[in-house]
Amino acid sequence: MSDHAVPPALEIRNLRKTFAKPAVDGLSLTIERGEFYALLGPNGAGKTTTLRMVAGLLKPDAGEITICGINALAKPVDAKTVMAWVPDEPLIYDKLDPLEYLEFVAGLWAMDPVKAEREARHLIEILGLAPHAATRCHGLSKGMRQKVALAGALLHGPQLIILDEPLTGLDAASARQVKAVLKDRVAGGATVIMTTHILDVAERMAERIGVISNGKLIAQGTLAELSQKAGQDGGTLEEIFLTLVANEDAAAA
Repeated sequence: MSDHAVPPALEIRNLRKTFAKPAVDGLSLTIERGEFYALLGPNGAGKTTTLRMVAGLLKPDAGEITICGINALAKPVDAKTVMAWVPDEPLIYDKLDPLEYLEFVAGLWAMDPVKAEREARHLIEILGLAPHAATRCHGLSKGMRQKVALAGALLHGPQLIILDEPLTGLDAASARQVKAVLKDRVAGGATVIMTTHILDVAERMAERIGVISNGKLIAQGTLAELSQKAGQDGGTLEEIFLTLVANEDAAAA
């Protein structure tokens, strides 16, 4: 069990964001330290909007966000120092090679140069980027660019790692490398929150799964707990997910 003297990795209370219609509608969620948590939902359910608010890229209309005990709305810079955000479209500097990019990121975090270089080379090695370490990023495939972006996000040792569709565009070998790196971080005490449409990945990797629909959290728990809520005896996550969303849509109709 988690030690509740230690603040959760993420605590969201009554989070709201409206565009033309409510995208996130009174969402509350607590994720403990050292959890691997998958946030699932249909397209337009509010997953990315929620994570962008947690990452400080979007201002909520209402609600509270606490990251590792830090009020992320009152102290956004402090909150950002303990977290990492990796969007589904990697944002890296095309004219730099992966090592130069990581050196640049280390400078932003004011990391010790020796420690930063050691960590950068380690990440490049374990993510299979070593053969491309001196290749300008504009010459890399989307999958390689995603891995460079992930390396940049992990460089400063964040306690909370947020990934929006991290495996999209990766081949099987690259996906395996990324999954191994993330599992290793969780084993070391970090927390990972991931959205994915690849439900068997969520089923295999996540300890707990949250299902969001129409901006609301409609279910969360282990696979067994979600199965019970869906009224199913076992079944795959895909079957459970589709049942939960269909039940929610039917109730809302």
